[in-house]
Amino acid sequence: MLSESGKQEFQKVIDFLKDDLKTLRTGRATPSLVEDISVEAYGSRSALIGLAGINVPDNRTITVEPWDKGLMKAIEKAIIEANIGLNPSVQGSLIRLSLPVLTEETRRDLIKVMNEKLEQARIGIRNVREEVRSGIMESEKSGDITEDDKYRALEQIDKTVHEWNDRIRAIGEEKEREIMTI
Repeated sequence: MLSESGKQEFQKVIDFLKDDLKTLRTGRATPSLVEDISVEAYGSRSALIGLAGINVPDNRTITVEPWDKGLMKAIEKAIIEANIGLNPSVQGSLIRLSLPVLTEETRRDLIKVMNEKLEQARIGIRNVREEVRSGIMESEKSGDITEDDKYRALEQIDKTVHEWNDRIRAIGEEKEREIMTI
């Protein structure tokens, strides 16, 4: 009885969570760590991915090659201001970012941040559930559905929320494994 728009809202929460978790640093270099950094270029703010080529030559290094070499200083400044724990090193027409080895304490801190993001996703799921539940209640009040249909729909929405929370838990377990892998 869950509408297509309700399913889309649940999916939006999961998609946002996945994008948010990409920015968490694991032991490996990945372009997603820097591609969304906002850079002041040409009088406006732009994502780094739209201004430069981003490559990962090895597990601990990210290289950024601006398409316009005049943006080197702006990109370097934006990376520093992003406060992601990476210090840019300009080498000719490249900006090299070396990922330091994660300590056990740093990994634990990353897990805490990840758990906060997972909780925000669970809150998002609950908010969608409440919207759907109020829609069901309104439908019953207006006579569009019977009381039995209302209870069936509420039971279905609770089951659906449980499934989406299981997905969040699985995403979190996978990310934790990534973070803790040395």
